[in-house]
Formats: sequence, C-alpha cells, structure tokens
Amino acid sequence: MPSTLLDNAVSQFSRLPGIGHKTALRLVLHLLRQDTDDVVAFADSLTTLKREVKYCKVCHNISDTELCPICADRSRDASLVCVVENIQDVMAIERTQQYRGLYHVLGGIISPMDGIGPGDIEIESLVRRIADNREASSGGGENTVPVREVIFALASTMEGDTTNFYISRRLQVFPDLRLSVIARGISVGDELQYADEVTLGRSILNRTPL
Repeated sequence: MPSTLLDNAVSQFSRLPGIGHKTALRLVLHLLRQDTDDVVAFADSLTTLKREVKYCKVCHNISDTELCPICADRSRDASLVCVVENIQDVMAIERTQQYRGLYHVLGGIISPMDGIGPGDIEIESLVRRIADNREASSGGGENTVPVREVIFALASTMEGDTTNFYISRRLQVFPDLRLSVIARGISVGDELQYADEVTLGRSILNRTPL
C-alpha cells in the first residue's frame, strides 16, 4: 500500500460486514475523489449518529427521541405488539403498509451455539411491558389500550422457533393474551428482512395462533 493513511482507511472500511479489501479500497478511493466538504459531512453524519441516536424506551426501536415515532403515534393499534428480531425487520414490515400495530425489538434471538441466551435479548422487558400495560389498563389509565395480541415475526429457523416457544411460555401468565405467529409464507430458513413486501404483508395479515 503506497500510503499508511490510505491503508488505515481501507482497514477501517474492511471491518464493515460484507466489505472485503477490494471493495474497501474502491470506496476509499471514491471518497478521495470527492470534495472535502462532502467527505467531512459524510464523516460527521456517522459521528453524530453514534453519539446521539437513541433506542425507544418502550419497544427498543432506533429513534431520535426517547419514544420512537411508532410508539408515539396515537393512530396505531396499541392492542397489537409485533415481536421482531431487529430494527431491519421493523423497517421490512413497515414497508408492507399492512400492519398498524406496535413493535417490540428483541435485539437478537436465542442461539446457544452463538452464546446468546434469553437474558441477552429483550424478553424480560416485553413481559414487564405487557404487565405494566395490563395494570395501567385495569386501573383506568388515560389513553391506555390493553395489549390483546402478541404477534411473533421471527425468522422461520430453529433459533427463531426456539425463541418463539420460550417467549410464549413466559407470556402464559397472561391467560387472555392471544399469541400468534406470522403465516409461513416466509420460507423456512429465510431472514425476514430479505422477504419481498407482498409475501411479508400477507404473512402478517394471515398470521396463525401460536
């Protein structure tokens, strides 16, 4: 590498998922050809994102504020909570324009092979969320709608099914809570974020009891 500065920049880009050395070099050389102001704006946007981005205190979705726009939207159906693995899945479902409920982002799925257990993802916060919601609803809390259904929208893999089963057992303390899983229009083994909008939308609409 003719320059240590170039080498360092390529090494940093190479750390990104799916970016090999050749792609990293091409990206760095592209940035070198851009105006300095454009490169500075690019770098500043990443720094600002890292420093200022928040995660919704209710659903753990990414947000600019403590409460994400979806949770804050009074027009959404608060009686429905869709459980997803990550933020990309929220984006995928939102693109279908078929779902108007709320979400709960786990931040992963149970995977003993990868050392990820129930305590490593947002399962307990889901249980507390529903419990607090039930308490507020029974107490006549203003604008509080009881959660009536939890929809599991996890990948149709062994890890996804294991996570569905574990959470469903934890939610058995709420006997009148309906549990459903999105229809298997999503192929077994597929990642949710890569499904097309029509298939994913139909899976949400045609969900089945868990």
